[in-house]
Amino acid sequence: MFALRVTALIAATMTTGLMAGVFGLYQHTVMVGLGRSDDRTFVGAFQALDRAIINPWFMISFLGALLFTAVSAFLSPGARILPWVLAALVLYIIVFAVTIGINVPMNDALKAAGAPDQIPDLAAARATFDEARWTAWNLVRTLATTAAFGCLCWALVVRGELG
Repeated sequence: MFALRVTALIAATMTTGLMAGVFGLYQHTVMVGLGRSDDRTFVGAFQALDRAIINPWFMISFLGALLFTAVSAFLSPGARILPWVLAALVLYIIVFAVTIGINVPMNDALKAAGAPDQIPDLAAARATFDEARWTAWNLVRTLATTAAFGCLCWALVVRGELG
């Protein structure tokens, strides 16, 4: 049981850390760079990124962070580790809900506008997407996932102290 507990906690920490990196990179680099581009470049690049990100590596991290953290919470022994893992789980559930409820529908709406060379008014499509709203909610994901990662890191420290 010890090996399963430690493996679940390490997997939760690693996948959550990967997701904090993904959301953070979008926050401080991808959206900033795209924000400085013209409408055609923004729409085309965002659509391409959104299609490309749906891949096994991303899905293992995105879903794995939730699954491994839940498993780790279920398997966590004692009162010293469990609060940190539960805090991480609650934070990541918020991230998951924001992603599914806000960011993904916005992504899908921009993809539904069509290919950039077939959109009659790219400025309107970009404005309808609402970069500021997308980025504000991504900041919530970035901060919450980073905090969840920190909680899981601390749970590993506590786990190490327990032997």
